[in-house]
Parts: sequence; structure tokens; C-alpha cells
Amino acid sequence: MKAKIMGAGSYVPHKVVSNAMLEKMMDTNDEWIRTRTGIETRHISEGENTSVLCGKAAMDILEKTGISAKEIDFIIVATMTPDGLSPSTACLVQDYIGAKPIMAFDVNAACSGFIYALSIGEKLIQSGTFQYGLILGGEVMSKIIDWQDRSTAVLFGDGAGGILLSATETENSFLGEDIHSDGSRGESLTAGSHLVTNFHTKENLENRFLQMDGRSIFDFAIRSVPESIRTVVESSNYTLGEVDCIVAHQANYLILQAIAKKLKIPVELFATNIAKYGNTSAASIPILLDELLTNGDLVLGSKKKIVLTGFGGGLTWGSMLIQL
Repeated sequence: MKAKIMGAGSYVPHKVVSNAMLEKMMDTNDEWIRTRTGIETRHISEGENTSVLCGKAAMDILEKTGISAKEIDFIIVATMTPDGLSPSTACLVQDYIGAKPIMAFDVNAACSGFIYALSIGEKLIQSGTFQYGLILGGEVMSKIIDWQDRSTAVLFGDGAGGILLSATETENSFLGEDIHSDGSRGESLTAGSHLVTNFHTKENLENRFLQMDGRSIFDFAIRSVPESIRTVVESSNYTLGEVDCIVAHQANYLILQAIAKKLKIPVELFATNIAKYGNTSAASIPILLDELLTNGDLVLGSKKKIVLTGFGGGLTWGSMLIQL
């Protein structure tokens, strides 16, 4: 069996927080944020947790594709901000949309999470056991941000997005992948530590907030991502000139410019919506993909070749070459 992308969907909280609003909360300003990140606004949850964002994105996907929740065979949610350690966010989504008691589980690869989840979902479809699978990426980053830390608080937003995969004997949406991790550099981005505290250990203070070495992440991205993009395209027997669009994790517009320069391709090849949503971690790729499909910039069945690429905590990174 082959895996086909049937459609996409997304959901973001209604509350929009502008750079000007952040100026009132911390020592920063709109020009500084825009020129260094490309971000102008972000959507922030007013109480909806990750499972709700993902559930609403899933309902959007089902509505657009005309598939019933009862037809879904598995759900994978990519997130680094689950509702809790248990139950998984995917199990909560299964209940939220009214799906059958199907297989549902989470994947945590931070900002690369959607790539990881999509790779797993493709293999499940290829097994011939499943007909339909929901692959979701969702985050409520605002709940792990220290809103007094201007180095991270200005970057992130909340949201969810995803796609529906279906089994087919003829059409294959997936042409190649290149996925990696390097735990030796994991301290460059951490969040929500749970230290060992029991009657054998001394009391430890845990830091639940996201902490990031911005310079380290920037250097990692502009070194690893261009190589990954080139590898996935060339190993699939294509050239960069045959790629119609790159849907990259929306971390920082300057990173996208640097990646494009390193690959010697126009930065316009990279689709972007970071100005509106900021960095939504595992949600950024599917939110952008859904936006492109909804606006008609990309069309299912067009046979256009798209690179999806993510990078972030773990450290993790990966790229997939798909055909719509």
C-alpha cells in the first residue's frame, strides 16, 4: 500500500498578541522583534489546552475531507506541550472527535515533531493494516514560556494543524525522507524538566520553563537543515531546481534566509507565515501547509514537489520530499 495526503486542517486560538502588546510586558519593542525574527503577532491560548487545539484542527481536517471520525484508524499527535504525562494528547483527541477506540499516541521531537509523526504515519499506512490516519502537530507554548524572559517570550505562539493520510494502491505522496537526532546537544533547548525526587534523593528545584541557547540553535539550523534538504531531494533522484516549494518550521525568518543562501536558492521558495503566528513548534509545518492549500497556493493532485523540513529540541531535524 502507498500513503496519500487527502487534506489538511488547522486551528489557532482567537487571542492575538501583537509585538506592541509585549512592549507593555517586558523590555522589548516591535522593531527589535520584527527585524530579528520576522514575527509581528502570535496567537495565545486563553485556556484551551493542547488536546483541544488538536481536536479542533482534527475536526477541521475531517470537515474538509468529508471523512467521518468513525473511519479514522489511528491518531498521532506531535507535541512537546501535552496536557499531561498521561493520558496522551492523542487519546484525548480520540475522545474529543468521537473516534472509535483506535490506536492513538504522542510523539515528542519538539519542533521536528510533525516530521517524525508523519514518517511514522506513512509506515503505518504502508503496512496495509490501516486505511485512514490523522497526523497532528499541536502546541500551547505559552504555558511553558517565562513571560519575563524576553529572549524566548517574543518568539512563540500556540496552535495546531495536521493532515489526513489514506491508503491507496496507486498514488504515493511520499518520495523520500532524511531524519536525525543528536542528544549530545540536547541542552541547547530544554523545557519542563522532571528531576528524580523521592525518599532517596534531596529536594531539587525544577524549572518548567523553556530555556534556549539561541545562538547554538541558529548555528545548528543553518548547518544541519540545508544538508538535510539537499540530501532528501538528491537521494530521491531530483534536483533542488525541481522543488516547487519548501514548507519549513517557522522558527525565525533570518534562519530561513540563511538556509536559502547556503543552498543557493531564492528565499521566495520558502513559504512563510511566521509574521502572523510566531514559532508554534510542532504545529508550524501543518498550520502553514493547511494555509497554503486553503489559499490555493498549493493544490492537491497538482503533482508539485514539496520539501517539509523541521528542526529543534533534542536536538532533532528532518526533511521529507512529498508530492501533492
